[in-house]
Amino acid sequence: QVQLVESGGGLVQTGGSLRLSCEGSGRTFSNYGMGWFRQSPGKAREFVAGINWNGANTAYAESVKGRFTISRDNAKNTMYLQMNSLKPTDTAVYYCAAMTAPFTTRPHSRPADFNSWGQGTQVTVSS
Repeated sequence: QVQLVESGGGLVQTGGSLRLSCEGSGRTFSNYGMGWFRQSPGKAREFVAGINWNGANTAYAESVKGRFTISRDNAKNTMYLQMNSLKPTDTAVYYCAAMTAPFTTRPHSRPADFNSWGQGTQVTVSS
């Protein structure tokens, strides 16, 4: 497994922006697809965005398309989530995750396909 640490969460007003970072260590970070998920109180963890091992392919939940951008810098063992035009409905704990299988061509969105998770970072969007 890879150890993952998220950062960059915080409190922002509606329409604002935040950039989350996820730094990996341990297992070879660059070999594995990654994803961002989020969870609000009383709700199930949901997929936000995914990126394959080399950054060539990305995928987004419908609710964030056009507002969020996922990227990665394998030289820095770091993945990012740029979040723009934030809404109160984006309020959640955001988790980054690394896939179990290496070198997958397309991003995955099922939590069961990921075996390494960060501790989460809180994002709160005020109205």
